[in-house]
Amino acid sequence: MANNKSAKKRIQVAERNRLINKSYKSTVRTLTKKTLSNCEKYKQEPNSSNKDLVQSSLNEAFSLIDKAVKKNVLHKNNGANKKSKINKLVKNFLITK
Repeated sequence: MANNKSAKKRIQVAERNRLINKSYKSTVRTLTKKTLSNCEKYKQEPNSSNKDLVQSSLNEAFSLIDKAVKKNVLHKNNGANKKSKINKLVKNFLITK
């Protein structure tokens, strides 16, 4: 247990940062799943509105991954790998109708 004031403050700051990081990581997973479900929807019914939905969810996921990398929640290579994986899956969905 922390005995001095600075150590107690560091515990509080670390806990706050842990919760923020957890939120970012959870949202990245959610947006990835949302993008893939939109791809499924596009595969079932390929039209321009569904394609726009896929593109907007992909942009949203990429944006959040970039923000997480910028704030050091994710390592830059980890962020690049996540973006690459999502993009690869989306391209496969859009090519094979």
